[in-house]
Amino acid sequence: MKHIDNIPSTPGKLKEKSPYNRLRLYFSVAKLTFWSFVFLGLIFVCFFRSPSSSSPAGSDLSRRSLRTSSYDGPAWEKRIKSSAKVRSRNGISVLVTGAAGFVGTHVSAALKRRGDGVVGLDNFNDYYDPSLKRARQSLLEHAGVYIVEGDINDVTFLKKLFDVAQFSHVMHLAAQAGVRYAMENPSSYVHSNIAGLVNLLEVCKNANPQPAIVWASSSSVYGMNIKVPFSEMDRTDQPASLYAATKKAGEEIAHTYNHIYGLSLTGLRFFTVYGPWGRPDMAYFFFTRDILKGQSISIFEAANHGTVARDFTYIDDIVKGCLGALDTAEESTGSGGKKKGPAQLRMFNLGNTSPVPVSDLVSILERLLKVKAKRSVMKLPRNGDVPFTHANISFAQRELGYKPTTDLQTGLKKFVRWYISYYGDGKKSA
Repeated sequence: MKHIDNIPSTPGKLKEKSPYNRLRLYFSVAKLTFWSFVFLGLIFVCFFRSPSSSSPAGSDLSRRSLRTSSYDGPAWEKRIKSSAKVRSRNGISVLVTGAAGFVGTHVSAALKRRGDGVVGLDNFNDYYDPSLKRARQSLLEHAGVYIVEGDINDVTFLKKLFDVAQFSHVMHLAAQAGVRYAMENPSSYVHSNIAGLVNLLEVCKNANPQPAIVWASSSSVYGMNIKVPFSEMDRTDQPASLYAATKKAGEEIAHTYNHIYGLSLTGLRFFTVYGPWGRPDMAYFFFTRDILKGQSISIFEAANHGTVARDFTYIDDIVKGCLGALDTAEESTGSGGKKKGPAQLRMFNLGNTSPVPVSDLVSILERLLKVKAKRSVMKLPRNGDVPFTHANISFAQRELGYKPTTDLQTGLKKFVRWYISYYGDGKKSA
């Protein structure tokens, strides 16, 4: 916490002689060319190679990711304009993609509470129980946030949104999440995390004025890195999963759109976010479910009986980091797809800086739930999971005023209280 990297202290454009500027200079022409061919190849496979009607992966991609966008008529436009209206003196108007997701719901609510204009966008796919997303949607609608149902891969729909409302900022949180699911449905990750990001940036670059964009990368980009804590200056060229690879690809794509089109882009590398209204595919969530049901839970250990640990970060702390990034984002410098000057490009770690062994997380849940877990210890499988994560947040502290305040015991207590309230005694399926 007290360690401060030798990183520029002034928000905004990076200074030429700043050590942090090496993050941008790191990319050589050769690497940029290589990655460009990789991205184009992936997008080609995703869009121009028609899956067989009998292909499970192809049908699953359509079922999970493609939805008919719901835009039609003056009543629809009126709801968007009302939700996007700024109601505070220095407020901003934000399009939040993935607004019915875990982080998206909390960020949207926080923005609305302080008087910003907020319009949500979500396709309500069934990667996990859509009813949980609908419940989050109800919460936001009660708070005055309208969530439009649509897909970020529907360019016509995105253009229509920007025609109806003028957004000063975009908070891009829509993505295909999950490390392990990438082994089952890899195409969905290319579709959402690469093609979807490109579509959004294409629409943003042509907007006039261009919005400033804050988007969610992931701590997964550090992959097989063994240096701890993870710093934004560390290498990220050894992804351990396809999910991590698509997030790394997103960072390269963001660099390209910043360089060519003058888009202001801030990436946020989230570290194991948890809390109320969380994602059922996260360990703390399904551990809680299975402990209450009396079912066995699998606890992984690293090689040579090593500890698996995560830098668990409470949702309220993540929200503060997101708002800090939005508030310090400079304007984009392009107009109508043409760059007029250098634009801001940043990357931040948002973590808690206090990794906790997963076995300790289970012990905390046992105390809170007053139920003994049936533990099954096994080796960490080769499915993309890494043994540990640990964030160096000194750059976010300096630039965003980011300071996490919630320890795991306190955060899990709040989560368990919500879980029991939402699911009852745990017998209802999560």
